[in-house]
Amino acid sequence: MARQQPPPWVHTAILLCLLSLTGAIEIPMDLSQPPTITKQSVKDHIVDPRDNILIECEAKGNPAPSFHWTRNSRFFNIAKDPRVSMRRRSGTLVIDFRSGGRPEEYEGEYQCFARNKFGTALSNRIRLQVSKSPLWPKENLDPVVVQEGAPLTLQCNPPPGLPSPVIFWMSSSMEPITQDKRVSQGHNGDLYFSNVMLQDMQTDYSCNARFHFTHTIQQKNAFTLKVLTNNPYNDSSLRNHPDMYSARGVAERTPSFMYPQGTASSQMVLRGMDLLLECIASGVPTPDIAWYKKGGDLPSDKAKFENFNKALRITNVSEEDSGEYFCLASNKMGSIRHTISVRVKAAPYWLDEPKNLILAPGEDGRLVCRANGNPKPTVQWMVNGEPLQSAPPNPNREVAGDTIIFRDTQISSRAVYQCNTSNEHGYLLANAFVSVLDVPPRMLSPRNQLIRVILYNRTRLDCPFFGSPIPTLRWFKNGQGSNLDGGNYHVYENGSLEIKMIRKEDQGIYTCVATNILGKAENQVRLEVKDPTRIYRMPEDQVAKRGTTVQLECRVKHDPSLKLTVSWLKDDEPLYIGNRMKKEDDSLTIFGVAERDQGSYTCIASTELDQDLAKAHLTVLADQATPTNRLAALPKGRPDRPRDLELTDLAERSVRLTWIPGDDNNSPITDYVVQFEEDQFQPGVWHDHSKFPGSVNSAVLQLSPYVNYQFRVIAVNEVGSSHPSLPSERYRTSGAPPESNPADVRGEGTRKNNMEITWTPMNATSAFGPNLRYIVKWRRRETRETWNNVTVWGSRYVVGQTPVYVPYEIRVQAENDFGKGPEPDTVIGYSGEDYPRAAPTDVKIRVLNSTAISLQWNRVYPDTVQGQLREYRAYYWRESSLLKNLWVSQKRQQASFPGDRPRGVVSRLFPYSNYKLEMVVVNGRGDGPRSETKEFTTPEGVPSAPRRFRVRQPNLETINLEWDHPEHPNGILIGYTLKYVAFNGTKLGKQIVENFSPNQTKFMVRRADPVSRYRFTLSARTQVGSGEAVTEESPAPPNEATPTAAYTNNQADIATQGWFIGLMCAIALLVLILLIVCFIKRSRGGKYPVREKKDVPLGPEDPKEEDGSFDYSDEDNKPLQGSQTSLDGTIKQQESDDSLVDYGEGGEGQFNEDGSFIGQYTVKKDKEETEGNESSEATSPVNAIYSLA
Repeated sequence: MARQQPPPWVHTAILLCLLSLTGAIEIPMDLSQPPTITKQSVKDHIVDPRDNILIECEAKGNPAPSFHWTRNSRFFNIAKDPRVSMRRRSGTLVIDFRSGGRPEEYEGEYQCFARNKFGTALSNRIRLQVSKSPLWPKENLDPVVVQEGAPLTLQCNPPPGLPSPVIFWMSSSMEPITQDKRVSQGHNGDLYFSNVMLQDMQTDYSCNARFHFTHTIQQKNAFTLKVLTNNPYNDSSLRNHPDMYSARGVAERTPSFMYPQGTASSQMVLRGMDLLLECIASGVPTPDIAWYKKGGDLPSDKAKFENFNKALRITNVSEEDSGEYFCLASNKMGSIRHTISVRVKAAPYWLDEPKNLILAPGEDGRLVCRANGNPKPTVQWMVNGEPLQSAPPNPNREVAGDTIIFRDTQISSRAVYQCNTSNEHGYLLANAFVSVLDVPPRMLSPRNQLIRVILYNRTRLDCPFFGSPIPTLRWFKNGQGSNLDGGNYHVYENGSLEIKMIRKEDQGIYTCVATNILGKAENQVRLEVKDPTRIYRMPEDQVAKRGTTVQLECRVKHDPSLKLTVSWLKDDEPLYIGNRMKKEDDSLTIFGVAERDQGSYTCIASTELDQDLAKAHLTVLADQATPTNRLAALPKGRPDRPRDLELTDLAERSVRLTWIPGDDNNSPITDYVVQFEEDQFQPGVWHDHSKFPGSVNSAVLQLSPYVNYQFRVIAVNEVGSSHPSLPSERYRTSGAPPESNPADVRGEGTRKNNMEITWTPMNATSAFGPNLRYIVKWRRRETRETWNNVTVWGSRYVVGQTPVYVPYEIRVQAENDFGKGPEPDTVIGYSGEDYPRAAPTDVKIRVLNSTAISLQWNRVYPDTVQGQLREYRAYYWRESSLLKNLWVSQKRQQASFPGDRPRGVVSRLFPYSNYKLEMVVVNGRGDGPRSETKEFTTPEGVPSAPRRFRVRQPNLETINLEWDHPEHPNGILIGYTLKYVAFNGTKLGKQIVENFSPNQTKFMVRRADPVSRYRFTLSARTQVGSGEAVTEESPAPPNEATPTAAYTNNQADIATQGWFIGLMCAIALLVLILLIVCFIKRSRGGKYPVREKKDVPLGPEDPKEEDGSFDYSDEDNKPLQGSQTSLDGTIKQQESDDSLVDYGEGGEGQFNEDGSFIGQYTVKKDKEETEGNESSEATSPVNAIYSLA
């Protein structure tokens, strides 16, 4: 898919429209005014003798002017000649020859006079000539005998015609004569042979003259050649022999000039005309011609080589093209040169053409008539067609050379003045009237016009007006504000207001007001800004099988107030919507796709103001002969590579490539991609050249000049792409001058006194020849400077010593050894920028709130920016806080305001602080000088959140809260606000609010119950209000751990039930009884099915080991192992092996669903392993019961 550009006529229309905006103000036709010539024939008027003669002269004025003519400076009495008449309401002469007469009798110099009571206007002096095409004199021409290798000139000598005929040479059988650097036609029409060869006898030579007006061709009798040779055999294979002349026995000779003769000549040319210099030389081998200018380079932008370098043409000659040129003719035997001295003269040309002068009574004015030429032209003033010297004296008029000054003009001063400036090469005649009127301002266009324009476009609002004295015109928007001129607006002399880029805010009512001393007039134009039409979902390239359905999307966004029309093109022609197609607002559907549907489809979305285009390509795949069911059963793969590439039909710009397809591996080949590689710019790199349908295996490839091509082919099917084929043989095309120029030409300054010109270098396929180089030209914009030029082989050139930030016209033209590329486009670049010289003034600050301020300043003058104004920038820093002893960072910050604007807003400031601020203007170089430092203070704001808010729960009755002061108080703290609420699962309690002093940073909350959790929200306060809050929750109590399978319900709810409390008490009682039983058994001794593991194992002689039992006895009044005796003789339990830790709270202990105890009696290790743990809490029945509860 691709988005297309608008048609070129759109840009042309805009350009022509803007060029018409600077025209002079004209007097409305309903007001009295002298005559003005509006149309006339050219000065040299050549007519066809077979037609009637028409000499044009039309004029306007009020009253309507009358006309009369002079012929050869004498009054031409039209009434006396029946063949001559004058058109009605016009001065155009018609000379009718239908009733006989000779047109030649009317040749001469004619001049038209248009007159009314306010003056007389004159046409140019029109020289009437009748076209002539005389016959060629009959003559018998003998055969021309010439030695092979000798030079020869066949003279044409055409009969003189008017205008001069076009000369060309052909054979008597009307076959054109092939010309090259050996045989060519000179500018005078003669045919020159630098050396004659035997093959020149194979045809005869006839000079032909084509006459423009009669459209006839006259042919001179043909010349025949007889070539004397030492080798009578005309072997065609010798024509391209590297030493053709010696192979034919032709002696080699140094060059000599056939035209012009001698070593020097001179030529005169008029400014603005074309200069044609010609050098034709003889010699064996054929000489090469090169051109040079003494003391400088040829003007590369105007110089063209013609006729195989034998002619140098310089277009639009100017004075700097004068000087000495020389041509150098050389071959391997030697070289000679001819010098041509060129003198440039000039017919008169305008420097300041006189313009109509509209004055009010009593006003002063002047008519200026300045012209230049070589020789210097003389200036003659006339009034109403008569020399000014013979006109009645006028005390209010003073002639000062090329200027007429009028003082205190009155109604009687109305007249038409003629300025005639002439020299020996021509003349210029201009009419300018002086009109004295007393007219209040008036508007010339309809009132209250509506102009609709697309967003971001350029537009103009017209306000044609008139008045005398000439009114001043001002524009206003929406009836208020200052005069619109400058920036995005520009007012032209004729009253039109140009808006360079339309924005949404430009919509409104514009009023133009014209004012002079007699009053004022106004008109209004309503401007409506419309959104552009855009295709936001474009049709995409598709590949479809025949018989399927294809949908091409084209979704459009447009201004809803404009009528949208969506149309389609196929292959750039209107698409006929047949019964297989369905066109909707946002798509085109094609049912049953056929091969004829293949092509490019363009969606055009248009309104009455604009349009957008998008294009996509549809490729239709033909059915394969293999049955579908068979294909489906076979595995599919990528195609095999094509093979046996062959190049045929070798031509200068094309070649035919043929290949043998590889196996498609059960998936039809859809496309072939042809790639190429060249060995000069990017050897080894392959580029896509073209793409062809899978049904072809031969294609003609279009080639670029001077590329050493090598090709390969890749096959594509729905599975993927094949490996590339083996490369073809190489084929080098012949060279040619470039047909394009480098793209992306830019001119930008890298320093304040330079301009770097860069461009994208051309690749191998656009170089077209060896030694690709670039002719870089530049000059100051809107000056009459000559072009500077330099030849560059890279892709950049730096122009030094440039003024600061001035526009330049830049051209970059490609050139190779075969010639130059086309005339390049002119690109506008800018020299380097320097730092701005001025700072914004009158900076005003208005505090908006505690964190933002509004800025307003006076913009700097454009000439002080010294570059492109990027933005205005505010530098500001926090000088101090209004809170004592609060450290602040004084790091500078900045706020940018892009564009040329006078106001902006700085935000994200700290409240309750002292700030300083400076303004600068910024261009591409950097910052300008800083403005006067301004100080401002931000008011109090709300504080930031308290820092390090901590929630601790030392027990089940209380919760402790601690916090630190906010990092940014943003004012004077007046306290803290704490909000908290208890929650249990999804149940929420009543919210409680506490207010604290600003110095309090701790608080204790007493829990209402041991189960609920609490959510706390804390914020600090200033006089402005509460700031950002921080939220924390109390920790979860231990009994909120994950319940076992027996407690799947809400534990907090169960723990408060009476039956549950009774069950827990019963379990505790059973455990207590079990402990008592265990103590009794230990004190009596007994056998247990386990034994205590000692560090020292029992010896084998121990009889107790046989059954694995161990006898515990107190017969020796020994204390139990694992206990120690207290001072009073009681036994203190150190760590009971039968403790609840081992029974109930160990990792192995658990309760059954009925509350019974399940456990394993475990034996503790030695005293040495447990020594140091003096706590008996684990064995306390009370603690054990509390923990189980």
